[in-house]
Amino acid sequence: MDIKRQFKEGLVTQNPVLVQLLGMCSTMAITTVFFNGVGMGLSVLVILTCSNIVISALRKVIPDSIRIACFVVVIATFVTIVDLMLQAFVPALAESLGVFIPLIVVNCIILGRAEAFCYKNGVAASAVDGVFQGIGYTWVLVVMCLVREFLGNGTILGGLSFLNDGEGIRILPEGVGALGISLPVGGFLVLACLIAFMQWALSRNEGKKTETEEVAK
Repeated sequence: MDIKRQFKEGLVTQNPVLVQLLGMCSTMAITTVFFNGVGMGLSVLVILTCSNIVISALRKVIPDSIRIACFVVVIATFVTIVDLMLQAFVPALAESLGVFIPLIVVNCIILGRAEAFCYKNGVAASAVDGVFQGIGYTWVLVVMCLVREFLGNGTILGGLSFLNDGEGIRILPEGVGALGISLPVGGFLVLACLIAFMQWALSRNEGKKTETEEVAK
């Protein structure tokens, strides 16, 4: 288990959204206010970590022919638990996220990590993978929320009830924001810019590494 490598992969080099391009539907649908992004990100982090642990622990007794079905059952169990807890303790968030919490059952990030990592690695490594991949997913959601909320509505930290009754902190005067950024097309544009920036950064880093290796030779 290489924690440093897993940390780097989860947040940057194998980021589930910006590099693996997984979980696109929920990423664009709920990233309109800060509260939604944080809530969805933490929900996925908890479900991903718990599912990774259980699937890894049972990997030797799960028949290969029905492994996907078993993965879905495990994931659905934790999704149900998280969904019910949100409804009980954070009903505003549960209502705001709506159907996207139950849809975590078929989120490609969780199924993908179960198939690509947990089914082949130990419990400890799988738990670490779940945490870092979940953090990688969450920071992308938070950044998208901050950008779309600010440019679209002129506010930040929206949805938090203790900040101006959930309206967030107003930075720009009302009516100044580009409302299109809050619409689905805005989600595509912001996500495309983040993906492009990440790919540019990774390519530049790879270029520097290759250049250093050539100089060393």
